[in-house]
Amino acid sequence: MTAVPPEQTPGAASPGEAAAIDLLASEHSTNLPAIFEQLGLSLLVTTYQAGKLVAVRRDGERLNTHFRHFAKPMGLAADATRFTLGTSREIVEYHNLPAVAAQIEPRGHHDACYIPRSVHVTGDIDIHEMGYGQNGELWLINTRFSCLCTLDGRSSFVPRWRPDFVGGLAAEDRCHLNGLGMVNGMPRFVTALGVSDQAAGWRPEKAHGGVLMDLSSNRIVCQGLSMPHSPRWYMDQLWVLESGRGSLARVDPASGKWTTVIELPGFTRGLDFFGPLAFIGLSQIRESATFGGLPLTERLTERNCGVWVVNIITGALVGFLRFKSGVQEIFAVNVLPGTRYPDILEPDDPLVASSYALPEQALRDLAPATPGGR
Repeated sequence: MTAVPPEQTPGAASPGEAAAIDLLASEHSTNLPAIFEQLGLSLLVTTYQAGKLVAVRRDGERLNTHFRHFAKPMGLAADATRFTLGTSREIVEYHNLPAVAAQIEPRGHHDACYIPRSVHVTGDIDIHEMGYGQNGELWLINTRFSCLCTLDGRSSFVPRWRPDFVGGLAAEDRCHLNGLGMVNGMPRFVTALGVSDQAAGWRPEKAHGGVLMDLSSNRIVCQGLSMPHSPRWYMDQLWVLESGRGSLARVDPASGKWTTVIELPGFTRGLDFFGPLAFIGLSQIRESATFGGLPLTERLTERNCGVWVVNIITGALVGFLRFKSGVQEIFAVNVLPGTRYPDILEPDDPLVASSYALPEQALRDLAPATPGGR
């Protein structure tokens, strides 16, 4: 499996930043563009360390990495028509308007265009994983307050569930609740880095204190995990990333036994599936108090950052996208099926000002254009 030469993509500066902009370089296995084309998909990836949302899309024989700047983008939920992004203080929702994509140069190249539609200010709650539930309701992990939340029009957030071992709401990140797995439109599985009711109490036992919980029974399915993340129910099986080991595992929810499918060369965080393939985010992780002393750091001195693709039936590595510079940590990875070359418009883009989405009934009431009208 070979890699194409690094792709140099200029990063977008945030308001007030100096003119100097780091280059965000990446390389990928030669087979990955063909896989994207065959499956008819693109990816959304968040990196809070670099402050970017990345659209990964096929452009001929290469993969193009398209960066948009956000303040600490982490949690991400996406479906066929929209995506929702959690940032340092806000949740922003974007909707796809394919008709606008046709207006982007070069004409006919883009097949999706995501436009900002709403912003909900949460305050700094350290938003981690998110998912769409029944009737499109958004569920999100509020790590700072150790709870699972939804939103309403008046509140910063609406607490809906917290682990039994957390005695009450406090902005103290007591157990580092982080991962969320949805099943049939309802939250079902969550991960936490420790069982603690003290401020940041998960930190001393982070290497082996992680748990995977089942909300339907309010029980711990398995424990002793190394920084678990991204629980997912897919193909009638429960999957989880054991980030501290750099692995993808399959879990028996009845017995709590987990089986490692593959170990990868980085801190695994962010997971989505399409067909027999798993798209897994990898981070280099920093040598710090948070990430020191993990099994992964003992196994590997050099670690990678990017998205690795694994066949979940055979356990074989299929391909990879590796960031060479500018990006060291990945948080979320989401597949956009049926979207090959999307664009994401920033709020001040002229197309946002001149593009309108109306209810179906209102479209039937549109007046014909008048001479000289816009």
